[in-house]
Amino acid sequence: MNAPYAKVYVIDGKGHLLGRLASVVAKLLLNGQKVVVVRCEEMNVSGSFFRNKIKLQNYLRKRCLSNPRRGPFHFRAPSRIFYRALRGMIPHKTSRGEAAIGRLKVFEGVPPPYDKMKRMVIPRALRAINLKPGRKFTTLGRMSTEVGWKYQDVVANLEKKRKVRSQAFYERKKAIANIRAKAIGAKEAELAPIKEQLVQFGY
Repeated sequence: MNAPYAKVYVIDGKGHLLGRLASVVAKLLLNGQKVVVVRCEEMNVSGSFFRNKIKLQNYLRKRCLSNPRRGPFHFRAPSRIFYRALRGMIPHKTSRGEAAIGRLKVFEGVPPPYDKMKRMVIPRALRAINLKPGRKFTTLGRMSTEVGWKYQDVVANLEKKRKVRSQAFYERKKAIANIRAKAIGAKEAELAPIKEQLVQFGY
């Protein structure tokens, strides 16, 4: 992915296919870019819920027979499931891969300060573009809840509050923009001679 450098990429995970998004984010991280992925619980996985649940339960059975505390560790949270998928696309045991993983942050919901930052989508990873209409898919949050993630209701409540705050901010921003446009229109005649002078000076 030929992406321009930015201080940080804040990606909204809603409606993205897990594997496709993970591959794009892995490349960004290896190129030295900081990436934050929010709303991981709204990510999608292609295939029916029943099929994906069986695959996930099959993975959860895998453990060290002599001492299960040694691993593998099965994270239940959607953000950690995404993290695990992404980790497999990065040489995480090398210093380069370790540094790349360190540039990644993953969250359920949209916590501060990312709720006030512009979020982006990755078109090549969107389910609506990449999955044929009519195909079955499931949501990562639902799968996680089925295998022991306990915070779906907490995240949903926090998201509801965030959306109310976001709507209030947008209405206020729109009102200020209208007032500014009216003020500029009212003073247009007074500013005309000044603009003519500025044009003469090349502005």
